[in-house]
Amino acid sequence: MMATLNPYLNFADARAREAMEFYASVLGGDLNVMTFGDMGTEGPMATQVMHGQLETPSGFTLMGADAPPEMVQVTFGDNVSISISGSNEEAEQLRGWFSALSEGGEVRQPLEAAPWGDEFGMFVDRFGISWMFNIAGAVS
Repeated sequence: MMATLNPYLNFADARAREAMEFYASVLGGDLNVMTFGDMGTEGPMATQVMHGQLETPSGFTLMGADAPPEMVQVTFGDNVSISISGSNEEAEQLRGWFSALSEGGEVRQPLEAAPWGDEFGMFVDRFGISWMFNIAGAVS
């Protein structure tokens, strides 16, 4: 068996479903969502996401959940970023993802030529999640 490492995102203000559906609309793939209600919770939390998992055609797995304040304290910051990297052959797709995922967010570094020869960019999306993109420079 091979171990895996996947980002697991916590969302404040019951925005997990919206965020995960947005990521699925950009990255493609299959999104599975389990609510607190599916596990027997009643009341306002019943419709919130207990666990969401997106499996993309590119092999990414992105997980996320709502973070009710009584269960998880969400603090937004720059201590964690999701990084997507690819080759120059994938540049068009990577640029498209950068553009779509950053819409409504804050681009902190436009996707442009970097000193190390690749294209690099960073943004915080409209859900407060930090992203980094790197497109490897063309091989000469």
